[in-house]
Amino acid sequence: MIRRLYDRWIHWAANLIQSVQPADGPPPRTLWRFIAWCLKGAWPILALATFISAFTGASEVLTMWLLGEAVDAAATGWAQFWADYWWLVVLSAVTLLILRPLFFGASATFQAVVINPSVFTLTLSRLHRWTLGHAVTFFDNDFAGRLAQKQMQAARSLTEAVVETVNAILFGLASVIGALILVGAVNLWLMPIVIVWFAAYAFFLRVFLPRIRVRSKARAAARAMVTGQVVDTITNIKTVKLFARADHEDEAALEEMANFEKRSVEFGRVSALFRLGLVFLAGTLPIALVGAGIWMGEAGGVTPGDIAAMGSVAIRLAQMTGWISFTLLAIYGHIGEVEDGMHTLTPPHTLVDAPDATELKVDKGEIVFEDVTFGYGRDVGGVEGIRLTVKPGEKLGIVGASGAGKSTLLSLLLRLYDPEKGRVTIDGQDISKVTQESLRAAIGMVTQETAMFNRTARDNIVYGRPEATEDELISAAEKAEAHEFILDMEDHKGRQGYEAHLGERGVKLSGGQRQRIALARAMIKDAPILVLDEATSALDSEVEAAIQEALERAMEGKTVIAIAHRLSTISDMDRIIVLDHGRIAEEGTHDELIARAGLYARFWDRQSGGFAREAAE
Repeated sequence: MIRRLYDRWIHWAANLIQSVQPADGPPPRTLWRFIAWCLKGAWPILALATFISAFTGASEVLTMWLLGEAVDAAATGWAQFWADYWWLVVLSAVTLLILRPLFFGASATFQAVVINPSVFTLTLSRLHRWTLGHAVTFFDNDFAGRLAQKQMQAARSLTEAVVETVNAILFGLASVIGALILVGAVNLWLMPIVIVWFAAYAFFLRVFLPRIRVRSKARAAARAMVTGQVVDTITNIKTVKLFARADHEDEAALEEMANFEKRSVEFGRVSALFRLGLVFLAGTLPIALVGAGIWMGEAGGVTPGDIAAMGSVAIRLAQMTGWISFTLLAIYGHIGEVEDGMHTLTPPHTLVDAPDATELKVDKGEIVFEDVTFGYGRDVGGVEGIRLTVKPGEKLGIVGASGAGKSTLLSLLLRLYDPEKGRVTIDGQDISKVTQESLRAAIGMVTQETAMFNRTARDNIVYGRPEATEDELISAAEKAEAHEFILDMEDHKGRQGYEAHLGERGVKLSGGQRQRIALARAMIKDAPILVLDEATSALDSEVEAAIQEALERAMEGKTVIAIAHRLSTISDMDRIIVLDHGRIAEEGTHDELIARAGLYARFWDRQSGGFAREAAE
């Protein structure tokens, strides 16, 4: 019975805050407004937790008052005590055995079950959602590990700050107010002592806490750099080992660790001085308050019980203000880390949907580049003045030397960047005026650098169409020549076949296996536009020949754009364009371009024996 009631209480408390509700609008760039944005939707529950915490703190003062009353009552003699003060025994029992445990239990539940899990999830989900909305350039310019660390750090620190504020600061504040009332009830002339002491205490906090916040922010930034450096090294561990650069990576990590240690020492220095001053200040209150009470004595109407109560209050206040100060130290440390995370994660999105963006509708699949120019903000690189129409159902091949602008053209089609001049349309719709999700949902893509999640083979293949059936999954894998090797897979936990995990970035697969899973993923998505960026570059000739027929079937009825360095893979395309320094240099079928004897013919000649002929000559 009791167990069921307790479980219901915990279940009710755990669901008080809807921890995955989205935030309204972008995150503000000022600290307190940012905190309000993170916590929006949780404020009523936080107010309730604050109310409970305050009552819990007030119950502490009630116990001190009961102690003073008990001392005075005991001085009357035991017979008189039981006759006149039986109510004191009952009140003490109710307070210590019922009210105080209930308040402390409720406060603990709100801290451990309501605030801690829910506020963390609420904050992290909002930060993560906003981070995912950044353009690709945002991720290109930072460490993946550092960004992940910033999300976790900001969410954890804000949660700790909220918990400490509700369950320590407000608890202590209620105790302090109750103590002032108790001291004033004993003798109003004792209240100035407490007021002056609190003024000195407030001044002490005002001097130290801003310094603690600044140093905490610097320490958080240094810690994130250590994480970013370490994750970057581990992510590329094979390259580190193949190039024998472990010592270099060690030096780079040690440099960041040394900076973190330096910032930690700076934080520790001010923290230690803060604690020293605080302990000294705390010791003055019991001496001043009890000493003044003894000096006043009976002439001031101060009884032994009053002195006992004030002594308890003074010692408790000294302890509590120390506890509050250490808590404030932690809170300001956490606020510094929240502020650091805010500056890193919340810049405005640079690539956003238009306010009136509509869903892309692809009826034919015609793609038009209308005088498109994009140079990554530089004078060289990218593409310039591209005028290109890909007809519905046409198979277009794109070739060119490295840096000619091939990948840039695809990135503009996928709207990973916006053109600096011109526009891109699909079936007459400007892609900057449609939602990014609908645009990318209409395009299937296989890249040279195949992206794999450390999830099951099944999850990786159906990523573009999660609702796909088991038959569709297996059919796509078979067409991509991936079904057989998937069935033979087994991960380190004994999971087999389509349930086996592929490792981070598909590290447990060969390059050819990764590319075949990526092909299966594109096939099962079955989008009206198909983009192939060196889609068979990691396959050996035998496997490439085996899936070429399946790839041709996958291209049926679709508009296809294919980039290839291996020209034999695109020689049968309807049309081929040659990019050179960001411009279209040549255009035509394979036979037409060979007959023209230009750039394409030179590339073809080199790949079909030209090098051997030059050597012989």
